[in-house]
Amino acid sequence: MDGVSAASKKSPMGHVALVGAGPGDPDLLTIRAARLIGAAEVIFVDRLVGQGVLELISASAEVVYVGKSKGEHSVPQGEIHRRMIDAANAGRRVVRLKG
Repeated sequence: MDGVSAASKKSPMGHVALVGAGPGDPDLLTIRAARLIGAAEVIFVDRLVGQGVLELISASAEVVYVGKSKGEHSVPQGEIHRRMIDAANAGRRVVRLKG
């Protein structure tokens, strides 16, 4: 054995946070919401999220527009879930940003 525990050989576990964007004004977000948005490595964004909130996203983040609106789902919900889980299992910080 090389002295490295099995637990330390596992890939790091990421996480998924669900964040409500509110009415679109970034000043109305909670401090935690703003931090999560800024720290996300992958962010799944609804069509209704305001431009001011979008500007909080890190330039290095992967932004996935899922374009959901009432009665129209450009990306099926199951696919969104699968992609978020896959990213978190790969050790990435994921945010689902809802409008």
